[in-house]
Amino acid sequence: MSDTLDSLETRPPEQRERDLMARLPQLVARAKAAAGWARILKDVNPADIDSRAALATLPVTRKSGLRDLQTQQPPFGGLNTTPIGQLARVYMSPGPIFDPEGRRQDCWRFARPMYAAGVRAGSLLQNCFSYHFTPAAFMVEGGAARIGCAVIPAGSGQTEMQVQAIHALRPDTYVGTPSFLKIIIEKAREMNVDIGSIRQAMVGAEALPESLRAWLMEHGVPRVLQMYASADIGSIAYETHSGDARDPGMVLDEDVILEIVRPGSGEPVPPGEVGEVVITVFNPDYPLIRFATGDLSAILTGAPPLPCGRTNTRIKGWLGRADQTTKVRGMFVHPSQVHDIARRHPQIVKARLVVSGQIAQETMTLHCEVADPASASDGDIIDSIRRLTKLRGEVRFVAIGSLPNDGKVIADVRDYQ
Repeated sequence: MSDTLDSLETRPPEQRERDLMARLPQLVARAKAAAGWARILKDVNPADIDSRAALATLPVTRKSGLRDLQTQQPPFGGLNTTPIGQLARVYMSPGPIFDPEGRRQDCWRFARPMYAAGVRAGSLLQNCFSYHFTPAAFMVEGGAARIGCAVIPAGSGQTEMQVQAIHALRPDTYVGTPSFLKIIIEKAREMNVDIGSIRQAMVGAEALPESLRAWLMEHGVPRVLQMYASADIGSIAYETHSGDARDPGMVLDEDVILEIVRPGSGEPVPPGEVGEVVITVFNPDYPLIRFATGDLSAILTGAPPLPCGRTNTRIKGWLGRADQTTKVRGMFVHPSQVHDIARRHPQIVKARLVVSGQIAQETMTLHCEVADPASASDGDIIDSIRRLTKLRGEVRFVAIGSLPNDGKVIADVRDYQ
Protein backbone atom coordinates (compact mmCIF):
# COMPACT_ATOMS: atom_id res chain seq x y z
CA MET A 1 0.00 0.00 0.00
CA SER A 2 1.40 3.39 -1.00
CA ASP A 3 2.45 5.82 1.71
CA THR A 4 1.36 8.78 -0.46
CA LEU A 5 -1.95 9.84 -1.92
CA ASP A 6 -0.61 10.28 -5.46
CA SER A 7 2.56 10.77 -7.49
CA LEU A 8 2.54 14.57 -7.07
CA GLU A 9 3.91 14.14 -3.55
CA THR A 10 7.00 12.26 -4.79
CA ARG A 11 7.93 14.53 -7.72
CA PRO A 12 11.54 15.69 -7.92
CA PRO A 13 11.64 19.12 -6.22
CA GLU A 14 12.89 20.77 -9.41
CA GLN A 15 9.91 19.45 -11.36
CA ARG A 16 7.49 20.62 -8.68
CA GLU A 17 8.98 24.12 -8.79
CA ARG A 18 8.74 24.23 -12.61
CA ASP A 19 5.13 23.05 -12.48
CA LEU A 20 4.13 25.64 -9.86
CA MET A 21 5.83 28.51 -11.67
CA ALA A 22 4.24 27.46 -14.97
CA ARG A 23 0.79 27.63 -13.34
CA LEU A 24 1.40 30.98 -11.65
CA PRO A 25 0.70 33.37 -14.60
CA GLN A 26 -2.67 31.69 -15.21
CA LEU A 27 -3.57 32.04 -11.54
CA VAL A 28 -2.74 35.76 -11.55
CA ALA A 29 -4.72 36.25 -14.76
CA ARG A 30 -7.74 34.46 -13.29
CA ALA A 31 -7.51 36.52 -10.11
CA LYS A 32 -7.43 39.79 -12.05
CA ALA A 33 -10.86 38.90 -13.45
CA ALA A 34 -12.23 39.58 -9.94
CA ALA A 35 -12.84 43.22 -9.02
CA GLY A 36 -10.89 43.10 -5.77
CA TRP A 37 -7.80 41.52 -7.29
CA ALA A 38 -8.05 43.80 -10.33
CA ARG A 39 -7.64 46.71 -7.92
CA ILE A 40 -4.81 45.11 -5.89
CA LEU A 41 -2.92 43.93 -8.99
CA LYS A 42 -3.89 46.81 -11.27
CA ASP A 43 -0.37 47.41 -12.67
CA VAL A 44 0.59 43.73 -12.90
CA ASN A 45 1.00 41.85 -16.19
CA PRO A 46 0.14 38.21 -15.32
CA ALA A 47 2.56 36.86 -17.94
CA ASP A 48 5.45 38.46 -16.04
CA ILE A 49 4.71 36.57 -12.81
CA ASP A 50 6.48 33.31 -13.59
CA SER A 51 9.12 33.05 -10.86
CA ARG A 52 9.50 33.45 -7.11
CA ALA A 53 11.40 36.69 -7.65
CA ALA A 54 8.52 38.09 -9.71
CA LEU A 55 5.96 36.86 -7.18
CA ALA A 56 7.84 38.67 -4.40
CA THR A 57 7.24 42.00 -6.16
CA LEU A 58 3.47 41.71 -5.73
CA PRO A 59 1.70 43.34 -2.79
CA VAL A 60 0.88 41.28 0.28
CA THR A 61 -2.80 40.90 1.17
CA ARG A 62 -3.21 40.36 4.89
CA LYS A 63 -5.67 38.09 6.63
CA SER A 64 -6.03 40.83 9.24
CA GLY A 65 -7.35 43.12 6.48
CA LEU A 66 -10.02 40.74 5.14
CA ARG A 67 -12.80 42.19 7.27
CA ASP A 68 -12.22 45.69 5.91
CA LEU A 69 -12.04 44.41 2.32
CA GLN A 70 -15.27 42.47 2.78
CA THR A 71 -17.02 45.43 4.38
CA GLN A 72 -16.05 47.63 1.44
CA GLN A 73 -17.12 45.07 -1.16
CA PRO A 74 -19.42 42.38 0.28
CA PRO A 75 -19.31 39.51 0.74
CA PHE A 76 -15.75 38.45 -0.17
CA GLY A 77 -13.96 41.73 -0.84
CA GLY A 78 -14.11 41.12 -4.59
CA LEU A 79 -11.52 38.35 -4.25
CA ASN A 80 -13.81 35.54 -5.43
CA THR A 81 -13.84 34.52 -9.09
CA THR A 82 -16.96 32.34 -8.75
CA PRO A 83 -20.28 34.13 -8.10
CA ILE A 84 -21.79 33.44 -4.68
CA GLY A 85 -24.79 31.57 -6.09
CA GLN A 86 -22.54 29.07 -7.88
CA LEU A 87 -20.60 28.13 -4.75
CA ALA A 88 -21.27 25.04 -2.64
CA ARG A 89 -21.19 26.73 0.77
CA VAL A 90 -20.48 30.09 2.42
CA TYR A 91 -18.96 30.13 5.92
CA MET A 92 -18.83 32.81 8.59
CA SER A 93 -15.92 33.05 11.01
CA PRO A 94 -15.74 35.51 13.94
CA GLY A 95 -15.23 39.07 12.76
CA PRO A 96 -17.32 38.35 10.82
CA ILE A 97 -15.19 37.07 7.95
CA PHE A 98 -16.86 35.15 5.13
CA ASP A 99 -15.18 32.25 3.33
CA PRO A 100 -16.43 30.63 0.10
CA GLU A 101 -16.32 26.93 -0.81
CA GLY A 102 -16.36 25.79 -4.42
CA ARG A 103 -17.85 22.63 -5.88
CA ARG A 104 -14.64 20.79 -6.81
CA GLN A 105 -13.84 17.50 -5.11
CA ASP A 106 -11.73 17.99 -1.98
CA CYS A 107 -11.44 21.70 -2.73
CA TRP A 108 -9.79 22.32 0.68
CA ARG A 109 -7.17 19.60 -0.12
CA PHE A 110 -7.67 17.67 3.13
CA ALA A 111 -7.19 14.22 1.60
CA ARG A 112 -3.40 14.60 1.77
CA PRO A 113 -3.05 15.27 5.52
CA MET A 114 -5.72 12.66 6.28
CA TYR A 115 -3.96 10.06 4.15
CA ALA A 116 -0.66 10.89 5.84
CA ALA A 117 -2.35 10.35 9.21
CA GLY A 118 -3.36 6.83 8.17
CA VAL A 119 -6.88 7.27 6.80
CA ARG A 120 -7.59 4.82 3.97
CA ALA A 121 -10.51 3.76 1.80
CA GLY A 122 -12.90 1.80 3.96
CA SER A 123 -11.89 3.58 7.17
CA LEU A 124 -14.43 5.04 9.57
CA LEU A 125 -13.55 8.35 11.21
CA GLN A 126 -15.18 10.43 13.92
CA ASN A 127 -15.21 14.04 12.74
CA CYS A 128 -15.17 16.27 15.82
CA PHE A 129 -14.60 19.60 14.11
CA SER A 130 -17.55 21.98 14.36
CA TYR A 131 -20.24 21.87 11.67
CA HIS A 132 -21.59 25.25 12.80
CA PHE A 133 -20.85 28.15 10.40
CA THR A 134 -17.13 27.31 10.05
CA PRO A 135 -15.53 25.13 7.35
CA ALA A 136 -13.29 22.74 9.32
CA ALA A 137 -15.78 19.84 9.49
CA PHE A 138 -16.58 20.17 5.80
CA MET A 139 -12.89 20.25 4.93
CA VAL A 140 -12.67 16.80 6.53
CA GLU A 141 -15.80 15.64 4.70
CA GLY A 142 -14.23 16.59 1.37
CA GLY A 143 -11.01 14.74 2.12
CA ALA A 144 -12.90 11.67 3.30
CA ALA A 145 -14.99 11.56 0.11
CA ARG A 146 -11.84 11.66 -2.02
CA ILE A 147 -10.15 8.88 -0.05
CA GLY A 148 -13.34 6.82 0.09
CA CYS A 149 -14.02 6.46 3.81
CA ALA A 150 -17.08 6.94 6.00
CA VAL A 151 -17.60 9.79 8.46
CA ILE A 152 -19.43 10.04 11.78
CA PRO A 153 -20.50 13.72 11.80
CA ALA A 154 -20.00 14.14 15.53
CA GLY A 155 -19.07 17.80 15.71
CA SER A 156 -17.92 19.23 19.02
CA GLY A 157 -19.48 18.94 22.47
CA GLN A 158 -21.81 16.23 23.86
CA THR A 159 -18.89 14.29 25.28
CA GLU A 160 -20.89 11.31 26.52
CA MET A 161 -22.44 10.81 23.09
CA GLN A 162 -18.96 11.02 21.56
CA VAL A 163 -17.82 8.17 23.82
CA GLN A 164 -20.96 6.14 23.08
CA ALA A 165 -20.50 6.57 19.32
CA ILE A 166 -16.86 5.43 19.42
CA HIS A 167 -17.74 2.44 21.61
CA ALA A 168 -20.68 1.35 19.41
CA LEU A 169 -19.38 2.15 15.91
CA ARG A 170 -15.64 1.46 16.43
CA PRO A 171 -14.11 4.22 14.25
CA ASP A 172 -10.36 3.88 13.72
CA THR A 173 -9.65 7.60 13.32
CA TYR A 174 -10.34 10.75 15.31
CA VAL A 175 -10.24 14.14 13.57
CA GLY A 176 -10.60 17.34 15.60
CA THR A 177 -8.75 19.43 18.14
CA PRO A 178 -6.22 17.68 20.40
CA SER A 179 -7.73 19.16 23.55
CA PHE A 180 -11.17 17.70 22.74
CA LEU A 181 -9.65 14.26 22.14
CA LYS A 182 -8.18 14.45 25.65
CA ILE A 183 -11.60 15.34 27.04
CA ILE A 184 -13.17 12.35 25.24
CA ILE A 185 -10.51 9.98 26.58
CA GLU A 186 -11.00 11.29 30.12
CA LYS A 187 -14.79 10.93 29.83
CA ALA A 188 -14.42 7.34 28.54
CA ARG A 189 -12.23 6.48 31.53
CA GLU A 190 -14.78 8.06 33.86
CA MET A 191 -17.57 6.02 32.22
CA ASN A 192 -15.39 2.88 32.11
CA VAL A 193 -16.12 2.52 28.38
CA ASP A 194 -13.73 1.05 25.81
CA ILE A 195 -12.80 3.45 22.98
CA GLY A 196 -9.66 1.57 21.98
CA SER A 197 -10.71 1.36 18.33
CA ILE A 198 -9.17 4.82 17.77
CA ARG A 199 -5.70 4.03 16.47
CA GLN A 200 -4.85 7.34 14.84
CA ALA A 201 -5.73 11.00 15.15
CA MET A 202 -5.36 13.96 12.83
CA VAL A 203 -5.57 17.09 14.95
CA GLY A 204 -5.51 20.80 14.24
CA ALA A 205 -7.07 24.24 14.86
CA GLU A 206 -4.97 24.75 17.99
CA ALA A 207 -1.42 24.21 19.20
CA LEU A 208 -0.29 20.66 20.01
CA PRO A 209 2.32 20.76 22.80
CA GLU A 210 4.56 17.69 22.83
CA SER A 211 3.38 17.02 26.38
CA LEU A 212 -0.22 16.68 25.15
CA ARG A 213 0.80 14.52 22.19
CA ALA A 214 2.65 12.22 24.59
CA TRP A 215 -0.39 12.08 26.92
CA LEU A 216 -2.70 11.10 24.05
CA MET A 217 -0.33 8.38 22.89
CA GLU A 218 0.12 7.06 26.43
CA HIS A 219 -3.66 6.86 26.79
CA GLY A 220 -4.35 4.68 23.80
CA VAL A 221 -3.89 6.59 20.52
CA PRO A 222 -0.65 5.27 18.94
CA ARG A 223 -0.43 7.83 16.10
CA VAL A 224 -1.19 11.52 16.64
CA LEU A 225 -0.31 13.83 13.76
CA GLN A 226 -1.17 17.49 13.37
CA MET A 227 -1.92 19.57 10.33
CA TYR A 228 -1.84 23.29 9.65
CA ALA A 229 -4.78 24.87 7.83
CA SER A 230 -6.87 28.03 7.79
CA ALA A 231 -10.48 28.85 6.97
CA ASP A 232 -9.51 30.84 3.88
CA ILE A 233 -6.73 28.67 2.45
CA GLY A 234 -7.55 25.14 3.55
CA SER A 235 -4.64 22.74 4.04
CA ILE A 236 -1.22 24.38 4.14
CA ALA A 237 1.07 21.71 5.64
CA TYR A 238 0.86 18.50 7.64
CA GLU A 239 2.90 15.99 9.60
CA THR A 240 3.84 12.60 8.18
CA HIS A 241 4.92 9.22 9.55
CA SER A 242 7.55 6.75 8.34
CA GLY A 243 7.24 3.33 9.95
CA ASP A 244 7.00 3.85 13.70
CA ALA A 245 8.62 7.28 13.64
CA ARG A 246 7.15 10.74 13.12
CA ASP A 247 8.98 12.65 10.42
CA PRO A 248 10.51 16.06 11.21
CA GLY A 249 8.55 19.19 10.43
CA MET A 250 5.42 19.52 8.30
CA VAL A 251 5.31 18.92 4.55
CA LEU A 252 3.68 21.56 2.33
CA ASP A 253 0.53 20.92 0.36
CA GLU A 254 1.06 20.42 -3.37
CA ASP A 255 -1.21 23.32 -4.40
CA VAL A 256 0.38 26.15 -2.44
CA ILE A 257 3.43 28.34 -2.90
CA LEU A 258 5.00 29.24 0.44
CA GLU A 259 7.02 32.34 1.23
CA ILE A 260 8.47 33.15 4.64
CA VAL A 261 8.78 36.94 4.90
CA ARG A 262 10.07 39.34 7.49
CA PRO A 263 7.09 40.48 9.63
CA GLY A 264 5.96 43.94 8.66
CA SER A 265 7.24 43.55 5.10
CA GLY A 266 6.79 41.38 2.05
CA GLU A 267 10.48 40.55 1.76
CA PRO A 268 11.38 36.83 1.85
CA VAL A 269 13.90 35.82 4.53
CA PRO A 270 16.72 33.29 4.00
CA PRO A 271 15.80 29.59 4.38
CA GLY A 272 15.76 28.58 8.04
CA GLU A 273 14.99 32.06 9.38
CA VAL A 274 11.70 32.52 11.22
CA GLY A 275 9.22 34.85 9.57
CA GLU A 276 5.59 35.30 8.58
CA VAL A 277 3.87 32.62 6.49
CA VAL A 278 2.67 34.03 3.16
CA ILE A 279 0.71 31.68 0.91
CA THR A 280 -0.32 31.71 -2.73
CA VAL A 281 -2.98 29.05 -3.28
CA PHE A 282 -4.25 27.63 -6.57
CA ASN A 283 -7.96 27.89 -5.78
CA PRO A 284 -9.94 28.72 -8.96
CA ASP A 285 -12.95 29.95 -6.94
CA TYR A 286 -11.06 32.07 -4.41
CA PRO A 287 -7.47 32.62 -5.52
CA LEU A 288 -5.30 34.09 -2.80
CA ILE A 289 -2.02 35.63 -3.95
CA ARG A 290 0.67 36.47 -1.39
CA PHE A 291 -1.84 36.05 1.43
CA ALA A 292 -0.20 36.86 4.76
CA THR A 293 -1.58 34.50 7.40
CA GLY A 294 -0.20 36.30 10.45
CA ASP A 295 1.49 33.05 11.55
CA LEU A 296 5.20 32.54 12.15
CA SER A 297 7.17 29.57 10.84
CA ALA A 298 10.45 28.70 9.11
CA ILE A 299 11.59 26.38 6.36
CA LEU A 300 13.16 23.24 7.76
CA THR A 301 16.66 23.01 6.32
CA GLY A 302 19.10 20.11 6.26
CA ALA A 303 16.50 17.39 6.82
CA PRO A 304 17.34 14.06 5.08
CA PRO A 305 15.04 12.50 2.44
CA LEU A 306 12.03 10.78 3.95
CA PRO A 307 11.33 7.04 3.73
CA CYS A 308 7.70 7.85 2.87
CA GLY A 309 8.94 9.37 -0.41
CA ARG A 310 7.45 12.85 -0.04
CA THR A 311 9.77 15.46 -1.51
CA ASN A 312 8.06 18.80 -0.88
CA THR A 313 9.49 21.56 1.30
CA ARG A 314 8.99 21.16 5.03
CA ILE A 315 8.34 23.86 7.59
CA LYS A 316 8.85 23.82 11.34
CA GLY A 317 5.13 24.15 12.03
CA TRP A 318 3.33 26.96 13.81
CA LEU A 319 5.76 29.11 15.82
CA GLY A 320 3.48 31.92 17.01
CA ARG A 321 1.87 35.06 15.62
CA ALA A 322 3.55 37.66 13.45
CA ASP A 323 1.44 40.62 14.57
CA GLN A 324 3.62 42.15 17.28
CA THR A 325 2.01 45.59 17.35
CA THR A 326 2.85 47.18 20.70
CA LYS A 327 1.57 50.29 22.46
CA VAL A 328 4.27 52.58 23.88
CA ARG A 329 3.37 55.71 25.83
CA GLY A 330 -0.06 55.79 24.20
CA MET A 331 1.24 55.26 20.64
CA PHE A 332 1.00 52.05 18.61
CA VAL A 333 4.28 50.81 17.15
CA HIS A 334 3.94 48.35 14.26
CA PRO A 335 6.40 45.82 12.78
CA SER A 336 6.06 47.62 9.44
CA GLN A 337 7.49 50.78 11.04
CA VAL A 338 10.54 48.86 12.26
CA HIS A 339 10.96 47.46 8.76
CA ASP A 340 10.71 50.97 7.26
CA ILE A 341 13.37 52.30 9.66
CA ALA A 342 15.77 49.51 8.73
CA ARG A 343 15.10 49.99 5.02
CA ARG A 344 16.16 53.66 5.27
CA HIS A 345 19.61 52.59 6.49
CA PRO A 346 21.25 49.98 4.22
CA GLN A 347 23.92 49.15 6.80
CA ILE A 348 21.21 47.47 8.96
CA VAL A 349 21.04 43.79 8.06
CA LYS A 350 18.34 42.96 10.59
CA ALA A 351 16.53 44.98 13.26
CA ARG A 352 14.60 44.23 16.45
CA LEU A 353 12.87 46.85 18.59
CA VAL A 354 13.06 46.01 22.30
CA VAL A 355 10.64 47.79 24.63
CA SER A 356 11.82 47.57 28.25
CA GLY A 357 11.33 49.21 31.64
CA GLN A 358 8.06 50.00 33.38
CA ILE A 359 4.78 51.13 31.84
CA ALA A 360 4.79 54.88 31.17
CA GLN A 361 8.57 54.95 31.77
CA GLU A 362 9.60 52.44 29.12
CA THR A 363 12.60 52.64 26.84
CA MET A 364 12.64 51.73 23.15
CA THR A 365 15.93 50.37 21.87
CA LEU A 366 16.44 49.38 18.25
CA HIS A 367 18.93 46.49 18.13
CA CYS A 368 20.62 46.58 14.72
CA GLU A 369 22.76 43.88 13.15
CA VAL A 370 25.56 45.59 11.22
CA ALA A 371 28.86 44.48 9.71
CA ASP A 372 31.01 46.58 12.07
CA PRO A 373 29.22 47.51 15.34
CA ALA A 374 32.23 49.38 16.71
CA SER A 375 32.27 52.00 13.96
CA ALA A 376 28.56 52.37 13.24
CA SER A 377 26.86 55.73 13.81
CA ASP A 378 23.40 55.94 15.39
CA GLY A 379 22.46 59.59 14.81
CA ASP A 380 20.49 59.20 11.57
CA ILE A 381 18.81 56.02 12.83
CA ILE A 382 17.64 57.74 16.03
CA ASP A 383 16.16 60.47 13.84
CA SER A 384 14.34 57.85 11.72
CA ILE A 385 12.88 56.24 14.84
CA ARG A 386 11.50 59.58 15.96
CA ARG A 387 10.13 60.47 12.52
CA LEU A 388 8.40 57.14 11.88
CA THR A 389 7.10 56.25 15.35
CA LYS A 390 6.70 59.74 16.86
CA LEU A 391 8.58 58.34 19.87
CA ARG A 392 12.13 58.62 21.10
CA GLY A 393 14.31 55.56 20.88
CA GLU A 394 17.86 54.43 21.42
CA VAL A 395 20.04 52.32 19.12
CA ARG A 396 22.28 49.40 19.94
CA PHE A 397 24.54 47.85 17.31
CA VAL A 398 25.28 44.12 17.37
CA ALA A 399 27.19 41.72 15.15
CA ILE A 400 25.46 39.99 12.25
CA GLY A 401 23.78 36.81 13.47
CA SER A 402 23.44 38.04 17.06
CA LEU A 403 19.67 38.57 17.15
CA PRO A 404 17.47 35.56 17.98
CA ASN A 405 15.96 33.60 15.08
CA ASP A 406 12.40 33.75 16.41
CA GLY A 407 10.66 36.02 13.92
CA LYS A 408 10.24 38.84 16.41
CA VAL A 409 10.56 42.37 15.09
CA ILE A 410 9.22 43.92 18.30
CA ALA A 411 10.04 42.36 21.69
CA ASP A 412 8.01 43.65 24.63
CA VAL A 413 10.01 42.86 27.79
CA ARG A 414 8.47 45.50 30.03
CA ASP A 415 7.86 44.91 33.72
CA TYR A 416 4.09 44.66 34.13
CA GLN A 417 4.19 44.10 37.90
